[in-house]
Amino acid sequence: MGEEILINFTPMETRVAVIENGMPQEVYVERVHRRGIVGNIYQGKVVRVLPGMQAAFVDIGLERAAFIHVEEVLPQGASHEEKNNTSIVQVLREGQSLLVQVTKDPIGTKGARLTTHLSLPSRYLVCMPGNRHIGVSQRIEDVEERDRLRSIIQSMIENDEGDPAGFILRTVAEGAAEAELKADIQFLRRLWASIKEKISSAKAPSVIYEDLPLNMRALRDMAHTGLERIRIDSRETFQKAEAFVQALVPEVADTLEYYPGERPIFDLFNVEEEIQKALGRKVELKSGGYLIFDQTEAMTTVDVNTGAFVGHRNLEETIFKTNLEAATAIGRQLRLRNLGGIIIIDFIDMEDPDHQRQVLRTLERVLERDHAKCKVTGVSDLGLVEMTRKRTRESLEQVLCDVCSECQGRGSIKTPETVCYEIFREILRQHRAYDTDSYLVLAAQPVVDYLLDDASNHVAELEAFIGKTIRFQVEPIYNAESFDVVLR
Repeated sequence: MGEEILINFTPMETRVAVIENGMPQEVYVERVHRRGIVGNIYQGKVVRVLPGMQAAFVDIGLERAAFIHVEEVLPQGASHEEKNNTSIVQVLREGQSLLVQVTKDPIGTKGARLTTHLSLPSRYLVCMPGNRHIGVSQRIEDVEERDRLRSIIQSMIENDEGDPAGFILRTVAEGAAEAELKADIQFLRRLWASIKEKISSAKAPSVIYEDLPLNMRALRDMAHTGLERIRIDSRETFQKAEAFVQALVPEVADTLEYYPGERPIFDLFNVEEEIQKALGRKVELKSGGYLIFDQTEAMTTVDVNTGAFVGHRNLEETIFKTNLEAATAIGRQLRLRNLGGIIIIDFIDMEDPDHQRQVLRTLERVLERDHAKCKVTGVSDLGLVEMTRKRTRESLEQVLCDVCSECQGRGSIKTPETVCYEIFREILRQHRAYDTDSYLVLAAQPVVDYLLDDASNHVAELEAFIGKTIRFQVEPIYNAESFDVVLR
């Protein structure tokens, strides 16, 4: 089986799944009330300049101010020395209007990341207004093809009397005809002209340009001639997609298909089931081993375990096979969960250097299909692999889940026994500070049950020690760690 794209559309949200060889590899979710803003262009207002961080906060009309570093304000051709020697206060001041583009969505407690280096993507090209650079995607490895593409773009813009603009040829431009590239350039120039008109009359903070919604971005960025099918379960969205594809991506028009089936489209290829699995910490391997994913604000860690897999020959073979299978599964899970930033993989320790190289090469080969930019280091003496994956949007867990109200993201809560002893200490503290007839303890049901059952002897001893009566009352709205001691 080849590659398919499934697009599930409802008035509330759009979901896109990329299927390779019958298995979901990537899932994207965009909800109407909290659409991603990566690629949007804003007329912002500088609200605070931070010389110590060489950065500034910019109001672009969101709940939290966005963040921009001095490197994103200086011209793209600035030398390393200029970047090091230029202070943010030399280029920005509070109250200043600034034309910016979002490069990273707000994630967790962090605001959006911004740049002044604007870029406008189309099917084959990325336009960079005000820049004359011509680049080619590193994934196009054929030297002759790179030279051909570069020369076509160079010939098209060298006599252009319009605004200066540079272009980067995207991976899908490989094999594209000159007429297709020319049409893309004309489209991008018209788009930039319309944006400039809005800029001239815009007041900060305001939106100048919004990137396409998820379903159209999927057609622009993910569709390619190697696709078998693009299935869409909404007739209205399908009709819009047909018009969009004919105008911008005609080579994939034959793969577009309306899916009217009674069975939900995401039940095909078990996408719904894979989403549920991707929200869990544990990933089972076919061999009997398993992976544990822990996502924190600083980094994501992946732990590899042999589990029930005992192998057939020796321990080293068991470890090697588990790590090989884990490397393939990790590459897929990173895409499916959309994990980014720093990622630490704790492979099981391997003594054979050749085994280490093979595991690392397997991981790199799996990541070659990843749309996000990845960088992998070698295996350390501890068996750890450090890697980074470019993060521009929230992970699947951050989109679909909220922080647990009980544990506040810690992943654990205090036991009823622990809370019970905290209550005892609080009662003793209040006994020494205040004169009262009795105490009323308000707590969650499990804690009260523990106090009246397992800890009843300790409660009686405490009452005898302080000479006061202690009563207990269940508060349904209290979480497992909350309690109050009321003086009566």
